[in-house]
Amino acid sequence: MEEVLTRPLTVALVDDYDVVLVGLAHLFDDHRDRVVVAEIDANAALDDRIDVVLYDSFAQPESDHDEVAALLRSEKAGYVAVYTWNFHPELVEAALSQGARGYLSKSMAAEELVAALESIRAGEVVVTEVSGRVVSAPGLDWPGKSSGLSDRESEILALITQGKSNAEVASLTYLSPNTVKSYIRSVYRKIGVDTRTRAVLWGVANGFAPDHHRIDHWLGGP
Repeated sequence: MEEVLTRPLTVALVDDYDVVLVGLAHLFDDHRDRVVVAEIDANAALDDRIDVVLYDSFAQPESDHDEVAALLRSEKAGYVAVYTWNFHPELVEAALSQGARGYLSKSMAAEELVAALESIRAGEVVVTEVSGRVVSAPGLDWPGKSSGLSDRESEILALITQGKSNAEVASLTYLSPNTVKSYIRSVYRKIGVDTRTRAVLWGVANGFAPDHHRIDHWLGGP
């Protein structure tokens, strides 16, 4: 165990959006002596030992608890941590009860995130203490950021682009239907559309459809 704790931490990043994972990977740039990012491209051969699988919740079925449970069953994974904006108590409880060892906020600075992942590898359970709306740490990226969309607006548009209804978006994000509608109106205004169909077309043209299906890959699919 001592040898494990002294070598660099090996982390696999799991989300289906390239821009999200590249931004997350760059958070570790100043900590390469402590963290090795083992996988972003699910199509590459994975030979490294994975200490922690970091499940980025952006436009992923975080509230479909079977996804996290399946990651936990994967032979590739050591420990699993959820990386998220959403700290609804039911989500936190569900992830931890299934065996996740971390529930980490996207507001964490790089040093804090690295320290949390090292603690998880050492066998601790780490849950970020949060109050109020979580705002993404500097350096993180998401589709539509350059067009002025906030992190949460971008996630709403990504879910719509995936074909989710307003009710499904509300269920997945643990937002109220009225809050979802408010975000959608804001998205429409910022991207210059006035219908859902045009919003979806804009989303498809601007990187809001998943690039890959890394979740499926980790669950044993292609």
